[in-house]
Amino acid sequence: MRFSSFEQMLGHYAQEDSPALIFDQGQGKETVSYADLLALVKDRQASLQSEGKTSIGVFCNPTLPTVVTILAAIGAKMQVVMLDEGQSDKIVADQLVAADVDSLFADDPDTVREFSPFLTQGVEKDASRVLFFTSGTTSSSKAVVLSEQSLLASAYNGSAKLPLGREDTLLCLLPLSHVFGFICSLLWGLASGAKVALGRGMRYIAQDFGYFEPTVVSVVPMLLGFLLKNNLLNPALHTVLVGAGDCPQPMLDAVKAMGKRVSFGYGLTETSSGVALSVGGDPRAMEICPDDRIEIAPDGEILIWAPTCLMQGYYKDPVSTAQAIKDGWLYTGDLGTLDQDGRLHVTGRKKEMLVLPSGTKIFLPEYEGALIKALGNPDLAVVLLGDRPVLVIKAPKEQKEAITQALRAVMENLPRAQQISKVVTVDYPLPRTATGKVKRWEIHISEE
Repeated sequence: MRFSSFEQMLGHYAQEDSPALIFDQGQGKETVSYADLLALVKDRQASLQSEGKTSIGVFCNPTLPTVVTILAAIGAKMQVVMLDEGQSDKIVADQLVAADVDSLFADDPDTVREFSPFLTQGVEKDASRVLFFTSGTTSSSKAVVLSEQSLLASAYNGSAKLPLGREDTLLCLLPLSHVFGFICSLLWGLASGAKVALGRGMRYIAQDFGYFEPTVVSVVPMLLGFLLKNNLLNPALHTVLVGAGDCPQPMLDAVKAMGKRVSFGYGLTETSSGVALSVGGDPRAMEICPDDRIEIAPDGEILIWAPTCLMQGYYKDPVSTAQAIKDGWLYTGDLGTLDQDGRLHVTGRKKEMLVLPSGTKIFLPEYEGALIKALGNPDLAVVLLGDRPVLVIKAPKEQKEAITQALRAVMENLPRAQQISKVVTVDYPLPRTATGKVKRWEIHISEE
């Protein structure tokens, strides 16, 4: 069904008093019905409105209080800023200031106290915005302005292609601070009247499949690799949705070999998550969602028309917004083709960006600029080797250790997944285009 608000969504399923959330906050497994969840959201909404704040930053851990606060703050027409507690303190502080946050919510009161000095003046009343930061690095991470309606439209689009039943249990393992996690690990289930099991974090991930017995799960490629390696997918699980980055074909084949349906999704933060999903035998042949249109530009770039799901723009950044959206079409920076049946096949990236298996993006001009400054050598490039960033640099082999040492000052402020895992020295200039850009596709290095 299409819903115009979270309150309408919860109210629709509350009539049958069916279970909405399953969780364990240290007291054993508990269940909250749709009716009880609606009541909790309404109470929290009234509390937020009485406080008179306008822009709330929410540290998005998958817990009942967090889910209630997010839904209530959106219903209260606040500006809701989705924050990732796993980011560095500096990035979080910068995001709070950039998004004009005047109040905070976190499960841990110490987190609120730590970041309270970075609260600002707030925004206009009844802003009705939901801000997700793109999963990039530092200044390349923009605040994407979405809405309650665009998020619900995205959940509808996904469920129209990949429906869930009332008997399904969707296991929520992904960060709710990323739009793929929010839509496909939470809202997809709630908008379908299914049960959503709130995972207990990475510490318990090996037990959560047996503990909650999900029938559906959404994952990023890195997480799927871990689950397959440790044989964690439970027998009742019938569908695995993979998104937020390219997935090696052997992983997809491994899930299918277990007799489980595997679907691959394509979308962006700017489109409130997915715009295309595979529903047939080929996980990489994706059908376009009902509200969306996709065209391929002459240079191969994927263009998206998504009137119900498209972002309002980048927060307080009209220049970047105008560069991304032209005549209502989103220029994605991704490359792809449409087959004879109109299904989308993503073939690569046009933008200067690496996408890690976790879904995190490394904005290369900024990233490589910091490396050039630290090393004093402009003839370098960062590429992916397997699932980790590798530095390729023209330099004598005997300088490799010194280069590695010099990198430490740059790497220490980055999450581990974004840190250079290996330095490869070469004795020839890196291949470049006529305009001086590195031809990454011509750089070939081995695992050795």
